[in-house]
Amino acid sequence: MKNILLSLICILLFASCNNSVKNNDGKLNIVTTTTMITDLVKNIGKDSVRVQGLMGSGVDPHLYKASEGDVSKLTGADVVFYSGLHLEGKLVDVFEKMGRNTNTIALAEVLDKNTLIGSEYFASSYDPHIWFNIDYWRQITKYLTEELSKLDPENATFFKKNETAYLKKLDALEKEIKEAIKTLPKEKRILVTAHDAFNYFGKEYGFEVVGLQGLSTATEAGVQDVQKLAQLIIEKEVKAIFIETSVPRRTIEALQQAVKSEGFDVKIGGTLYSDALGSAGTDEGTYLGMFKYNVNTIVKALK
Repeated sequence: MKNILLSLICILLFASCNNSVKNNDGKLNIVTTTTMITDLVKNIGKDSVRVQGLMGSGVDPHLYKASEGDVSKLTGADVVFYSGLHLEGKLVDVFEKMGRNTNTIALAEVLDKNTLIGSEYFASSYDPHIWFNIDYWRQITKYLTEELSKLDPENATFFKKNETAYLKKLDALEKEIKEAIKTLPKEKRILVTAHDAFNYFGKEYGFEVVGLQGLSTATEAGVQDVQKLAQLIIEKEVKAIFIETSVPRRTIEALQQAVKSEGFDVKIGGTLYSDALGSAGTDEGTYLGMFKYNVNTIVKALK
C-alpha cells in the first residue's frame, strides 16, 4: 500500500504541472470522492462539466484507499472536490500532497467549525457527517457554485441558475421531512444504527442517536458495547434498530440477538443510507431521494 501511495503522489505532483483548466471540449474535468458530492456537482454543473466519482454506492469513505486505477482520474482533473474533516481518512495524505500543486477543495472547510459536533474519533476533532444537516448542505452548495464559477467564468450564470433551483429543492426537502417527523411522538425518536453517522440529523430533528461503532466505521464494537446498548434498547423499549448500506450488517444483527437473549424483541427497521447514496439511477442514488427514504424508513419503523 505504501508503494502505491508513493507512486500515486509522485505522479500527481508531476502531472499537476501539466494540467490546464478545461478540456478541448470546453468542459471542466472534475473528480469527486463521495457519492453525495458527486451528486451535488452533477446538479450544479449538469452537462457543462465532466464528473468522475471515486466512490460508488455502498462504499465506506472512512476505509476507502486510493487504488492505482484512481491515478488517471486524479491526474487528469482540473479540480478535485472532497468532503474533508478527515471523512476520507485513508486519502488524507494524497490530498494534502495534491493540495500544494493541484486544485483540491475540501467543501466542509466553508462551514463554521464552532457549529460542528466535536469528535475525538477523528484527527479533525469534528464529526464529518455534515450532509445530514440540510443547512450545511445549502452552504456547501453555494461554496461549490462559487468555486465552479471561478474555474469556468463563462458558465457562471448557468451554475448560479442551477444553484437557485437546487436550493429550492433543499427547502422543499426540509419542509417535507419535518412534516413526516412530526407524525412520530418525541418519546419514540431514538435512532440506533451501526455507527454514529446521524448525529447532525438527530440534533436538527430531535432524535437521540446511538451508534454501535462510534463515529468512524474504522472502529470496532466490543462485547461490552453491544451489551450496554442492548440494555438501553430494553429500558427505553425501542421498537427498531437500523442497518447501514456502507457498514456490515453483522454488528446490528449481533445487537438484535443480545436484546432477544434478554427477553425483549427488537426488529431491524430497515437499511439506511449513511456514508454513501444508493445505486445510480434510483431515487436513493440522489441526495434528495436518500434523505427522504431515510426519514420515511425511520418514522415508519419507530411508530
